[in-house]
Amino acid sequence: MNILVACEYSGRVRDAFIKAGHDAMSCDLLPTEQPGPHYQGDVRDVLHSKKWDMIIAHPECKYLANSGVRHLFTDVTRWPKLFDAAEFFKLFVTVDCDKVCIENPIQHKYARQLIGKEYTQIIQPWQFGHGETKATCLWLKGLPPLEPTNIVNGREQRIHKLPPSKDRSKIRGLTYQGIADAMANQWGNLQ
Repeated sequence: MNILVACEYSGRVRDAFIKAGHDAMSCDLLPTEQPGPHYQGDVRDVLHSKKWDMIIAHPECKYLANSGVRHLFTDVTRWPKLFDAAEFFKLFVTVDCDKVCIENPIQHKYARQLIGKEYTQIIQPWQFGHGETKATCLWLKGLPPLEPTNIVNGREQRIHKLPPSKDRSKIRGLTYQGIADAMANQWGNLQ
């Protein structure tokens, strides 16, 4: 399958699908952290460049996530950014592709109203071999919900408790390897 992994700089999901035998390309404004097929630039440049069999998108959540809703009321400049972020998110909701997964944290009510589509499922890293909590929503089209692969104990809120740093948002946005592998293993064989 030809798979586009949108808004991914780490290469984790891309490489999991390549390892499973697929043609996968990541795309992000940032350079990839791992060598491999990657377009550095705006995903809109490649979104309609070919017929993708599957698109897995990780749009920026800074203005959509419930964890940041309070900032809408302390910084009014965030409202227009929320509207832009919702429009960008909807690119993947409406894209002409039979198999789509959009990944984002739990969204606040304003984002949900603007996007107009509820998530399909919530997954946690501890369901896929990582002893951490980080509620992650998946909006699925033409794909079944992910099945847990390795439920573990010792669940901590490491991501939630990260101290401020220049790399905090990058660290918080990484896809856990167990989730990337589950996507490739469970969705890579679908026709």
